[in-house]
Amino acid sequence: MGEFFGTDGIRGVAGQYPLDQPTIERIGYSLAVELTKRLDRVAQIVIGRDTRESGEWIEAALVRGISAAQASARSAGMITTPGVAYLTRALNADAGVVISASHNSYEDNGIKVFSTSGQKLDDAAEQAIERDLKSAAPNLPSATPFVAEDKIETDTSLKEKYLAFLCDEIGAGLDLKNLKIAVDCANGAAYELAPKLFSVLGANLTVINADPNGRNINLDCGSLHPEKLRRAVIEQRADLGLAFDGDADRLLMVDEHGNLVDGDQVLFIMADYLASRGELAGDRVVATVMSNLGLELSLAERGIALARTAVGDKYVLDELLKGGGSLGGEQSGHIIFPEISLAGDGMITALEVLRAITGRNSSLGALASEYTRYPQVTINVRVSRKPAFDTVPPIKEAINALEKEMAGRGRLIVRYSGTENLARVMIEGQDEAAIRNHAESIAQVIRGQIG
Repeated sequence: MGEFFGTDGIRGVAGQYPLDQPTIERIGYSLAVELTKRLDRVAQIVIGRDTRESGEWIEAALVRGISAAQASARSAGMITTPGVAYLTRALNADAGVVISASHNSYEDNGIKVFSTSGQKLDDAAEQAIERDLKSAAPNLPSATPFVAEDKIETDTSLKEKYLAFLCDEIGAGLDLKNLKIAVDCANGAAYELAPKLFSVLGANLTVINADPNGRNINLDCGSLHPEKLRRAVIEQRADLGLAFDGDADRLLMVDEHGNLVDGDQVLFIMADYLASRGELAGDRVVATVMSNLGLELSLAERGIALARTAVGDKYVLDELLKGGGSLGGEQSGHIIFPEISLAGDGMITALEVLRAITGRNSSLGALASEYTRYPQVTINVRVSRKPAFDTVPPIKEAINALEKEMAGRGRLIVRYSGTENLARVMIEGQDEAAIRNHAESIAQVIRGQIG
């Protein structure tokens, strides 16, 4: 990771460096220049944003930078992150830019770039942009104050094209008329798309948190806060619930009993279903080091291997492409079906799980119950800096001592967030009280050293 680009693009507080207007213009300019160098022609770029109030002026600043480099920008308006990834591929655009901070609160925003394939921007291009941002090159565009009239014209046909793809291709033959579904749109980018999609396929819908005001994205709702969805499923006697995050690249589910179904359970359900149909390439699933030990053991019982990567959908996708596979993802609900899309897409994930449910004439709860989860505790610790843990002796010693104590009886993962100033301590094992105490002790040492 560089100074600007983390595991999920550039992210920060909207209006503050590097998401201030002049820097955003330089990002747009630098991206367009880099693409033009590679292509030896005018670059074509697709842009979309989520529902944050800062999205509009950030998009305007990006377009000014792109235009200053004589490249072309086409706006899809408010659309999901995977929607932009799809459009980039479907339109054969040279890049797709998403303005979103995903599951973060409205004060934050971010810039994520996709290549023509629908994959995230390659490291070489990110490094070139970073070099430009650090330079004082005189040919970069100067800032122009944003005014209310400085609107970007939205091409509404782009969102309609993505919806048609979901309905007609991914949802082909899927009949949901016998299902009652509750949908939590997180007041985010799926607020129009998700209700339309599942209604077209025949579902009886209850929709919540689909009234964005620029500041309520992810606010006590969506995949990070599924409590309201769980209540809605119970109160409406729904068959299941779908919880998206702000840019709808993640999905968590709620079964008919109001129980949360996380990304690990979705991976298990889909792996079991695809394997039963002979459609699980390589009889393996790719997940991260944060996926529960129970997933690994439940898959192994069915002859399916679990390959683990570092945390981040980027690493999951890299492993899927390198080693082959039909399915990968994260416990957070970021699931990738590389034969369909190289970007995690919450709505595609929902459609695929619904296909498994209807195909097996079962319920979400019944399918999820075949997976046994080991107790897992994760504690986030706010940190002031991010040194390698083994360079801070007290932290290194605490980690080594606990790993020795738990040998063969659990897993310990200590890592930094790729997008926030947090250290994450994750422990899993058979005794929840014991692992919670262990996690607290490690967190306390980290807090004392670098908090």
